[in-house]
Amino acid sequence: MFHPPPLSIMFSAGESSGDQHAANMFLELKKHQPDIKGFGMGGAKMALAGIDIRYDSGSIGVIGVVEVLKHYSEIRRALKLIQQLVSTERPDLLVCVDYKEFNLKLARFAKQCGVKVLFYVSPQVWAWRPGRVKTYGKAIDMMAVIFPFETTYYDAENVPVRYVGHPSVDKVHPQRSRLEDMAIFNLDENNPVIGLLPGSRANEINRLLPIMLAAAEILQARIPGIQFMLPQADSISDELLESYMCQSLVKITVIKNQPYDVIQCCDVVMTTSGTATIEIALLNVPMVITYKLAALTYWLGRWLVNTPFIGLPNIILGKGFIKELIQYEATSENLAEEIQRILTDKFYADQMRDNLNQVKQQLGHGGGSKNMAELALEIMK
Repeated sequence: MFHPPPLSIMFSAGESSGDQHAANMFLELKKHQPDIKGFGMGGAKMALAGIDIRYDSGSIGVIGVVEVLKHYSEIRRALKLIQQLVSTERPDLLVCVDYKEFNLKLARFAKQCGVKVLFYVSPQVWAWRPGRVKTYGKAIDMMAVIFPFETTYYDAENVPVRYVGHPSVDKVHPQRSRLEDMAIFNLDENNPVIGLLPGSRANEINRLLPIMLAAAEILQARIPGIQFMLPQADSISDELLESYMCQSLVKITVIKNQPYDVIQCCDVVMTTSGTATIEIALLNVPMVITYKLAALTYWLGRWLVNTPFIGLPNIILGKGFIKELIQYEATSENLAEEIQRILTDKFYADQMRDNLNQVKQQLGHGGGSKNMAELALEIMK
């Protein structure tokens, strides 16, 4: 009796969040199709899920024009290697996860090879270059979007699109109750807890952690008993963190592999922009968003981007209810001032929590990874 070969699916994820999304999707795929084979570019989470990693993307997970230029030769080498994989392995489906420009080039190549392409996480066409909808439409078989309002842009250009839900809704769940975590992390319930989320990329740590640590020193001088926590991203080495922490006068408790337990213990969080802001919103914790880029990248961004906000919760609700301290405003004094306001102005903090609840409602009930797995099987079969 003839048995068809197992389905083969290739993934291309260039950043930490994409690594997580691909891993979760593949775990769901295996529930439907236990013998499915996964391979491609990614990181530790994808490997743990059973995906055969042919290229570790840790060295190319950078953001910004200047940063990309610095890593250009390695990014180009990675693209050639992954394109070669597409042509030699001929997967039943290529899933490109985020990492927009790299994956657009890869998707075009796959199309030429006759390989179907599912793109997961749309480029932010609502923020800048909406014309990219047509560009991506020519290179893919389906765009899977994670915000409900994004489908409108693709429907308008007749590009196949499916809203699958935001993946964070499913995964943002602490392992324990807040009371249990407070005891385990040795935190005093009578004193405020501040979270520091300096990012999951080395260049973010280099730019933002010194500012956050300086803000922590200011706050420690103003608020007796204040406590600080830092959930360490698995893409950040101990050595890099320690190189900054050892210079700080503030005691900061660093916790690995338990980001949501750490965040739920916090009264307020200072964070980078990006997916982290959605995760903090889902846990209903007030925050201040900060970000710094190379001067050239920031200047180009100001010229190209047509949204007034960079924080996803602000973008989703269409109003700046969370303070954004970007580039020249990203100072330790400004950070400390906003943290102090959230801690001392109850009305302000409660309003922020109400808005965060609205963000959570907009993101829906989850099922993103399951929906992605079902969509992939639908395309393959």
